[in-house]
Amino acid sequence: MQGWLKGYDDPLLFVRQVFKNKDGSTGILHLVCSDLTCDHDAITTTYKKRWKVEVFHKSLKSNANLAKSPTRTVRTQSNQMVTFICATFRLECLSIKNSLNPFALCRK
Repeated sequence: MQGWLKGYDDPLLFVRQVFKNKDGSTGILHLVCSDLTCDHDAITTTYKKRWKVEVFHKSLKSNANLAKSPTRTVRTQSNQMVTFICATFRLECLSIKNSLNPFALCRK
């Protein structure tokens, strides 16, 4: 459905995605897209790809304690960021190997 949001001047596309959760309950996502040439499948496919990036950022922030970094200079922050990204990538690889959620693996 095409429509407008209050405070945003351009028209937008609104998509409702209904899905089943693992526990059998039904979930509903309301997605918004500013590209009026997209169809339902393109928007939901892009969302699926983007969601994996969001989960990686959440894992990076939570499991690597990125927010608690004591670094102050650009060089030390850059070094620590590379280390955090490598550690989070390694955690993701271990979670795939052990068939566990990265958050559960980190707590274990």
